[in-house]
Amino acid sequence: MANHKSALKRIRQNEVRKVRNRYYHKTARTALKVLRSEENKAAASEQLPKVIALLDKLAKKNIIHKNKAANLKSKLTKHVNKLA
Repeated sequence: MANHKSALKRIRQNEVRKVRNRYYHKTARTALKVLRSEENKAAASEQLPKVIALLDKLAKKNIIHKNKAANLKSKLTKHVNKLA
């Protein structure tokens, strides 16, 4: 166990950030799953900008890598464009 006051604070901060990051990541995965399962092109086109913005925010906060965000955005855009 840590003895320094600053180390105890760091442990508390890390725990709060871990929980917050896990929530953001899980929310993003759920949004991706919903968009991938969408069959209606109009609804998917409406959801796409929101999901892209969510991925950009996660990449900016280093929750996911920027290249992973770019790959996901590309694949989702292709998926939405392919819908009839």
